[in-house]
Amino acid sequence: MGKKVTIQDIADALGLSRNTVSKAINNSEGLAESTKQMILEKAVEMGYKQFSYVMAMSDLVNNKLSSDSPRQIGEVALFTTSYLTKGSYFATLLLDKFQHEISLLGYSMVSYVIQKDAIDSLTLPLTFDPEKTCAVVCVELFNNEYADLVCSLDLPVLFVDGPCMYNRRSVNCDQLLMDNETEISQFIHEKASRGLTRFGFIGDRKHCQSFYERYCAFRISLDTEGLKYDEKFVISPEDRDLIQLEEALRNLDEYPDVFICANDFLAIDAMMILKRLDSGLLNQIRFLGFDDSHESRIFTPALSTIHIHTQSMAYAAVQLLMSRMQYPTMEYRTVHISTDLIQRESTEF
Repeated sequence: MGKKVTIQDIADALGLSRNTVSKAINNSEGLAESTKQMILEKAVEMGYKQFSYVMAMSDLVNNKLSSDSPRQIGEVALFTTSYLTKGSYFATLLLDKFQHEISLLGYSMVSYVIQKDAIDSLTLPLTFDPEKTCAVVCVELFNNEYADLVCSLDLPVLFVDGPCMYNRRSVNCDQLLMDNETEISQFIHEKASRGLTRFGFIGDRKHCQSFYERYCAFRISLDTEGLKYDEKFVISPEDRDLIQLEEALRNLDEYPDVFICANDFLAIDAMMILKRLDSGLLNQIRFLGFDDSHESRIFTPALSTIHIHTQSMAYAAVQLLMSRMQYPTMEYRTVHISTDLIQRESTEF
């Protein structure tokens, strides 16, 4: 087995700083597009771990373009909800890259925002035409019944994340998720080994499959470490309801050593509330978020979080969708893309 390629290896090969390479790979702001492209191409060339899907997609593109048959042109429908219009950091980055990659293959992406009344009545968008659609991608679409409706279409369907289900598959189609378990388990193990014993969770585990998996990782990790699960430290605000969250935090007669939060925004909301209640609490309670949003880096104290590799997920989404279109009868697949734990000031004391 060859030597594992690191960010430092790529930096050395290009004569750049490690920080510059890291920014390009993590799709951070403040980097020239030409520099970013050069770094990503070198990462692919050297076989950097997060770009295994790039190589697979490169093969797919080359095979498609070298085929004797004409290049296929078609529409991929994106079904999403109003959550994206409120600013979903993860989804925005993923969709930007996904749209770029399918355009290279000759497909356009048509977006449909599924409103609440359409979900309640289980109706498809009026302008959606299955006859003109090659496949459907669903992002931030977490209603069980509506997911079943989409999956019943005679089309290739891919869900990025999906509704939370306890007694069957989340969705009856291909599904792409980030690894919601490994880094949470690693984090709890590390903190437990340093003597921390009281852990809480903030997030509605029924919100989506990813939140549920993060909650399960929290529960299983406590059991693995021999730590007590305390229900009073589990807070489940609906749809990021600040009133519910503040009331729950106010009613606690004591606090855990650590709060594991289902995403960065819940963590930041909780930290802001506690700072307002008692500024000293942020020196006693550690917070871990999830997503590595821009806000997690600029908040004070900087939020520890779990980084999602959105570019790798975008490549994986394209590969899953294209292979499903080519082999429509194959078994459904659920793919998890690895994540990275990033510890900052909110847990480093």
